[in-house]
This record gives sequence, structure tokens and C-alpha cells, in this order.
Amino acid sequence: MAQIRAVAGLHDIELAALAAAGERPAFGELVRRHGSAVRGLLRRMGAQPALADDIAQDAFLTAFERIAEFRGEGAFGAWVKRIAARLYVRRWRKDSRLTEEQEQDDAGHGGEVSTVARIDLDEAMQSLSDPERMCVSLCYGAGMSHAEAAETLNTPLGTVKSHVKRGMDKLRLRLAPAQGEGRDAERQGHV
Repeated sequence: MAQIRAVAGLHDIELAALAAAGERPAFGELVRRHGSAVRGLLRRMGAQPALADDIAQDAFLTAFERIAEFRGEGAFGAWVKRIAARLYVRRWRKDSRLTEEQEQDDAGHGGEVSTVARIDLDEAMQSLSDPERMCVSLCYGAGMSHAEAAETLNTPLGTVKSHVKRGMDKLRLRLAPAQGEGRDAERQGHV
């Protein structure tokens, strides 16, 4: 118990160094600190809760096996999120190859906006097409650059940038305050 309390006060870089030296409680603390953020990223990328849990577990297992590769040049959380995102992308590619028709169909359904209630980020992310959700999640959720996301997805850089732009535009519209809606309704009533 004293050892668990001792690792709780350490920085992620110190915990990673201890984990690389074989200290399992140190890695356990890293999992405790970053597990929910990794699962949250995967859910925003489109994974169902059970799949997000499975991939997060696989990501932490991979991170544990490769902990010596973590040099502390960036945040541990970002490093493990990149691992999780790449695992999800591989799984997503393996499970479903999107055709151009599916992509267009998804984009067509993404424009429906509820005027009744505010929509949270997870719901808004679900309104994006799969490629938009993946690109936005990798660039904003996992902290990858557009180039890193393009490499991860094996997609041209321009395509990733387009998906991110369209996805972010849709999110802005979807999450914007409803203040303009009242004025639009008033204008329609007076026309």
C-alpha cells in the first residue's frame, strides 16, 4: 500500500522509467491516470464501449511491452493515445472497408441538426462520416499532426486535411449556441 502511495506522487516520466525497470505498480499508476482518456478517444473515433475497452487494454499492453521506447520527449498520455489510435485504425480497416458510396451516405446524414437540445461532443462526433471522425479524432484527440494522421491512415495528406476541415466545420455548426435559431424562426414567421 505504501508503494502505491509512493508512485501516485510521481510524474509520468518517472513512472515510465520505473515501469521500464520492471516496477509494475508504476505502470499501473500510468494506466489509472490515462485509461479513461484513452477509452474516451476511442469512443470519439467511433468505437463502441466494449471495443474501446478492448483496444485500450491492447494499447496499454503494447505500451507496457514497449515502455523502454518512451523517452519522455512528449506526454505519456499522448504516446499511449497514438498507440490506441493506430490499433483502432488497423482494426477499423480490417473490419470495414469504406466504399465511396458509404462515405457519401454517411456525409448526407451528418448534416441533420437537432434544434431542440444542445448536443454533446460524443453525439456530434457520431454525426461525422467515418473518415471525418477518424481524422478529427487523430488530429485533435490523439494530438497527431495532419502528416502523422495521413501516415497512420495511409491516406494522402490533402485528404486528411479535407476531412479534418469538413469535420471541424460540421462540429462547429452542430455545437454552436442556439442563439441564431430564434432569429431565423422569427424571420420565417414574418416573411
